[in-house]
Amino acid sequence: MSASSANAASPADTLYIELSTGGTIEIEMLPDRAPAHVERIKELARDGFYDGIVFHRVIPGFMAQTGDPTGTGMGGSDKPDLPAEFTDYAYKRGTIGAARTAAPNTANSQFFICFDDNGCSFLTGQYTVWGQVVNGMEYVDKIAVGEPPENPDTMVKVWVGSDAESKPEAAAE
Repeated sequence: MSASSANAASPADTLYIELSTGGTIEIEMLPDRAPAHVERIKELARDGFYDGIVFHRVIPGFMAQTGDPTGTGMGGSDKPDLPAEFTDYAYKRGTIGAARTAAPNTANSQFFICFDDNGCSFLTGQYTVWGQVVNGMEYVDKIAVGEPPENPDTMVKVWVGSDAESKPEAAAE
């Protein structure tokens, strides 16, 4: 258990992602740093948008990217793109960032999870940080690599912690 999980986020600001790699990750969402992005993630999770979506771009030592319903890296939700919410939050192992094009205000539904401290540190202040994995990085480490992976792993189920009563399997964890 990481030090950050000692001060656990409220259930309303906790996201769970069941991965096809065999486990569930717990993410502390950061509404104080990226309120619009956190609201979007919650909305899409509650709509079931992320369930079954593949990790389409996975680079060892860097990150695993997901959130595109087409699985190509070119798609997103039908919602409008979000304005950037850049902060000085340092990218490190388990940091979740909003994926976007070269234009800053183009984040939509895609996001990435950093594998280690050094591989993502150069992204600090250039990509919106909306969350931090606090438990389950061992399952992220098992995600199939490739651009795209030959046999991509998926987000089986995604839910907000305060909605756990509607996800009976979550209560058992």
